[in-house]
Amino acid sequence: MSQDSEKDSQFSSSPCPQDKIIFDAERGEYICTETGEVIEERAIDQGPEWRAFTPEEKEKRSRVGGPLNQTIHDRGLSTLIDWKDKDAMGRTLDPRRRLEALRWRKWQIRARIQSSIDRNLAQAMNELERIGNLLSLPKSVKDEAALIYRKAVEKGLVRGRSIESVVAAAIYAACRRMKIARTLDEISQYTKANRKEVARCYRLLLRELDVEVPVSDSKDYVTRIGSLLRLSGAVMKTAAEILDKAKTVGLTAGKDPAGLAAAAIYIAALQNDDRRTQKEIAQVAGVTEVTVRNRYKELINELKIQIPTQ
Repeated sequence: MSQDSEKDSQFSSSPCPQDKIIFDAERGEYICTETGEVIEERAIDQGPEWRAFTPEEKEKRSRVGGPLNQTIHDRGLSTLIDWKDKDAMGRTLDPRRRLEALRWRKWQIRARIQSSIDRNLAQAMNELERIGNLLSLPKSVKDEAALIYRKAVEKGLVRGRSIESVVAAAIYAACRRMKIARTLDEISQYTKANRKEVARCYRLLLRELDVEVPVSDSKDYVTRIGSLLRLSGAVMKTAAEILDKAKTVGLTAGKDPAGLAAAAIYIAALQNDDRRTQKEIAQVAGVTEVTVRNRYKELINELKIQIPTQ
């Protein structure tokens, strides 16, 4: 609710017109400019105690910290003593001061991580950052995965399970929610846990946390596969149109979206004379050549697609 609407609802019973009521910040009073009546006194000003007349002055006087970072175990609220051996003026510290600063850093790190939950989150966030960087995931996906993992910790779902498995499952769930094309096999290969364990943890997160995950769309894989193969935009557009037609006739139900996208890209590349082999596409998509070949035959037969002669 805005300040004007709050004032209107607060002084609706006053005989003074609403547009004639002003606030005296020095006295903390609401005054009617027509009659001079003090309508309310000792009002609390919710704004800052300073004044600014330009945007630059307002930004300079504002006292706010950095935004919360979900991928840090304490969300970035605590301070961090750096390893630099210089003071605030840029002067090099003498050896005695340097050792003293190292002791401060050691105790500050110990103070940040006190409980078992803090230790768990610190290890999990490091693992999440590592896997996210290897998969080239955007920050929004890593933040979403961190939120899912925190909910799992609060519910006690991590106890008795591998931290790596739960982190990988949270990343996969975040990728599905944000429509980032990453398969379970891709995520599992960067962890010590196998695919079966990560899939088990993923199903657990969906069941216990009520995480809503949309159905995987094969079109989400087209852009990624096409960019890795350095295909033109026309090829990727044609592949997306083929998948739309396949979805209309019900060909995509129960099929691996990555395999369908790979087959559509293979057909689109042939139609646009930008040929790639089934082996190349299968390797990039993370599926077998047999899958690409079977989906290719289904698409051209059911959709009556004409393939140019080689």
